[in-house]
Formats: sequence, structure tokens, C-alpha cells
Amino acid sequence: MTDITIGGVYAVGVPIVLVIILIEVLITNWRNQSYYKHEDSFCTAGLLAGNIAVGLFFKGGTLALHAYLYQFRIINLDGILSVWAIWLLTFVLIDFIFYCYHRTSHRVRFLWAVHMSHHSSEKMNFLVSFRQAWFAPISKIPFFMCLPVAGLDPTIIAVAGVISTLWGILGHTQIIGNLGPLEMVFNTPSHHRVHHGSNDQYIDKNYGNLLIVWDRVFGTFEPENEAVKYGLVNNVETFDPIKIAFMGWVSMVEDIKSCVGFREGFNKVFGPPNTRTRGGSF
Repeated sequence: MTDITIGGVYAVGVPIVLVIILIEVLITNWRNQSYYKHEDSFCTAGLLAGNIAVGLFFKGGTLALHAYLYQFRIINLDGILSVWAIWLLTFVLIDFIFYCYHRTSHRVRFLWAVHMSHHSSEKMNFLVSFRQAWFAPISKIPFFMCLPVAGLDPTIIAVAGVISTLWGILGHTQIIGNLGPLEMVFNTPSHHRVHHGSNDQYIDKNYGNLLIVWDRVFGTFEPENEAVKYGLVNNVETFDPIKIAFMGWVSMVEDIKSCVGFREGFNKVFGPPNTRTRGGSF
């Protein structure tokens, strides 16, 4: 249904991403701004390597699962919408499902154990967007299974997903200020800086990837009104990507060991994580 391929998107997108990272590095060095730190960047590379390895291992299975589920689609969009309308609908629905997944990842502890590594950097730059959780490719699968069942073509889902991911990179920067009217609709760098903040009013806000409208509708929007303090409320104090990848899990298991009864243990796994209390577990 589409001539655009995942490989083609990466072939265009990756060079652009590398150029914008280089531009950001040059600008911040010229301004003597410490937006990058060598140890932090190497840690990001380690986390990205793990994410890619897991993603490649499960990618074929995810595509096959979507193709299988597409056979049971509840509506045949090909006979109703034009190709471009289907593409637009795919982007919107991917963004909405991502909002749901992202918000859940901040409010359910075992998913936070997966996602917290992305928030572990105390820096904010384009490279931080690559600080991806090792097991995120697995944790996303149940959330996005509904898309082919809803009638969206699996190939378009895959390609649009890659494009949306590349878009998300642009939000991780401090060199782009307020974008005026675009701030009302899109998840701009200003909005995403808030999401990465550990300031009390910024915690668990602005979950959108492409659009900010979901946050405005569901009450999780917060504007950037004061300087952002990046990182976690309880920072990881390490640049070891292996420790960071498993830190949330280790903390959760330790808390489960001290539980009395099934209900308490259940809450330690499926209840909200400690994203606000300083000095506690993750």
C-alpha cells in the first residue's frame, strides 16, 4: 500500500539527525554551554546499543503479529479513505496510543522500571533522545496491537512509527525556544523539556510525542514557566548503562521482598512508582 520503506526513512532521517546533533554541539561549544558531557554521552550509547539489540530481535515478530492481526481488522479503511487520509489517521492514532503507553509507563511501576533509564540523564540535548530503555521494544507491543485490528495497514504502521520516532528526537534540545502558535498543537522542545524535568510541577507531564493536544485534553499539560532541572527526583549517580538498565527492576524486587501479603506485593509491581519522593526507591 506504500512505496515508502523503513530503510528509506532511515536513509533520509539518520543523516539529518547526525547533522542536527553536530550543529547543536557546535552551537553549545561556541556559547560555552555545558549541554553535553562525555560520560553521559557514552552511557547513552550503551543504552541505545541494548535497545537496538532487543528491538532487532523482536522486530520481525512484531511485524508478523501485526500482519496476523490485520486479517481480523474490524473495518477495511482502503475502501473508505484515500491513501493520504489513511497515512494521516495512522500518525494520529500512533501518537494517541503512544500517549497512553507513555503515561502508563510513568504510572505503573514495572513499566517505569523499563522507562526510567530514558529520564536518567541530567543533561538535555538531541543525543538524550537515543537514551532508550533496553526493554522498551517489548513493553510497547501490547499497546500497539490494537492498530492493525482497527484497520491500519501494518506496513504503514511500521513506517509511520519510525517517522514519529525521528520526530521525537527534535524535542530533546535546549537551543530551540518557544515556537509560538505551534506550541498549541505540537509537542515542541519547550513542552518536552518540561517532561524531562524533576521540578515538582513538571513531574509526569507532557507525554505526547508528535502532538501536545492529548495532554491538553486529558489534563497532563504543563507549560515551561521556570528553568528545568533535568533528571530524576532521585538521580542514578552512575554512568554505567547496565546498572541503569536494571536499576528500577532491582529496586522493585528489593521492595517486594519486604512486602507482607499478596496485595502489598501487587501494588509494588502494578502501583505507581516513586517519581516524587526524594530519598526513596525508584
